[in-house]
Parts: sequence; structure tokens; C-alpha cells
Amino acid sequence: VQLQAFGGGLVQPGGSLRLSCAASGRTYSSYATGWFRQAPGKEREFVARCDWSGRRTYYADSVKGRFTISRDNAKNTVSLQMNSLKPEDTAVYYCEAGAVLTRPDYWGQGTLVTVSS
Repeated sequence: VQLQAFGGGLVQPGGSLRLSCAASGRTYSSYATGWFRQAPGKEREFVARCDWSGRRTYYADSVKGRFTISRDNAKNTVSLQMNSLKPEDTAVYYCEAGAVLTRPDYWGQGTLVTVSS
């Protein structure tokens, strides 16, 4: 499975941004998939994940109620709608996928999100 994330950019606090990730590989639609992020000087952290169907979703407490993950298995994509963005959301965002719900096996290259006025 190969993953490519895009959609990052500069946004003002309170704004919205939508990240997308395109996946290749016939097994992607059967994998869990999601997003992690890494802020400068910090470790990579979990943001959101969904199961193969997209019906079961999981979020970090810090983004719950503001971010929404969704997937389209027909297009092999996963998206992250980010609303009410805060400066602390600034990070490189990585999409990932894995055969097991609790463990990413594959990573995309990352896309930078900067929340600043």
C-alpha cells in the first residue's frame, strides 16, 4: 500500500481545512486507515482513525468534535475535515493504513498544516 497526503496549507485560527490521502493497492479497502501528526519538537501523535468500512471512527481527545474522518473505498481515499483550527493543530499530518485496527503499517509522506494569524 502506498499513500500520498495532500491538502495542507496555512489557515487562520478558527478556520477550516480538508486533508485528503490517496492510496494505491488492492488491499487498502480492507485496511483501517487514519491520520497522525507531528508538531515541531514533539513526537508523532494519533489524530483520527477508522475501520475498513468507515463506520467505526476514533479520535484523539484534542480534536474530538472539531475533526471528522471519512473514507471512500471506491476511490481509495481517506479525508480529514478539520474545523475550528487552533495554533496547536500546527503540525505535519501523516495518513496511514494498517491491517490491524490498532497498528499502522504504512505511512504517507506528510502534509504541513500551519494555523497562524
